[in-house]
Amino acid sequence: MLVRDRLDVLFEDEEFADLYPSDGRPGFSPGQLALVSVLQFAENLSDRAAADAVRTRIDFKYALGLELEDSGFDYSVLSEFRARLAEGDAADRLLRVMLERLVEAGLLKAGGRQRTDATHVLAAVRRLSRLELVGESLRAALEELAEANGDWLLALIEPEWDKRYGRKVEIGKVLGGKAGVTALAETFGRDGQKVLAAAWAPQAPPRLRVLPQVEILRQVWVHHYYWDAAGRLRWRDGHALPPREPAVRLPVRHRRPLLRQTGHRLERLPRPPDRDL
Repeated sequence: MLVRDRLDVLFEDEEFADLYPSDGRPGFSPGQLALVSVLQFAENLSDRAAADAVRTRIDFKYALGLELEDSGFDYSVLSEFRARLAEGDAADRLLRVMLERLVEAGLLKAGGRQRTDATHVLAAVRRLSRLELVGESLRAALEELAEANGDWLLALIEPEWDKRYGRKVEIGKVLGGKAGVTALAETFGRDGQKVLAAAWAPQAPPRLRVLPQVEILRQVWVHHYYWDAAGRLRWRDGHALPPREPAVRLPVRHRRPLLRQTGHRLERLPRPPDRDL
């Protein structure tokens, strides 16, 4: 808000015209998306949480110069914007512009020690969004397995799973910074690997392996996890990530939990209509 008071606009769209979508779709202002990315990093928010903040928080709307009734944008816009930032020197150019403007406004001292590597900002916000993806992939697979063969799944369910996956996985802030994100990601990883190992066991019903959400779970786990030399499942980060993410379409659920462990029985609640992301 102080930056808005001093500068009005931190990023001019003309400086980042090359960051508009090239496929003819209506484009959200690249200057505003750049500022959202910075705010997202500063508050340690996932893409979904950042888009919600733009839609609901007055301080975000003020910083971005939006009207109070502005509905914002879909959270997927942020990942698409980061992909365009990753091309060429766009990310570093964005950070250079920000530092120059803040120095001009007297909000930073010239010659001070400011990190000039924009890639860590993009990596930090991407990490939370990846975490949300793996959690949602596992939740969707558990729901599908509960409907396909609840008795088989019941033997795998752990007491903590209802709290973790009983409703949509939405990642806000994760305590502990990068280490906290990694710890939670590897908790998701162990839970998902338990499900995958059981589904591919010789005694498991073969039809469980070809369920759509189970196949998505397998692809997501291959992309986001690896086995280290000691045989432990690890969260991929930084250069360890494969070059391309799998195309994933997860069902969007209502907030009512679909999977619940009640005593020794798995209760399968009515399934609401799906719509794809």
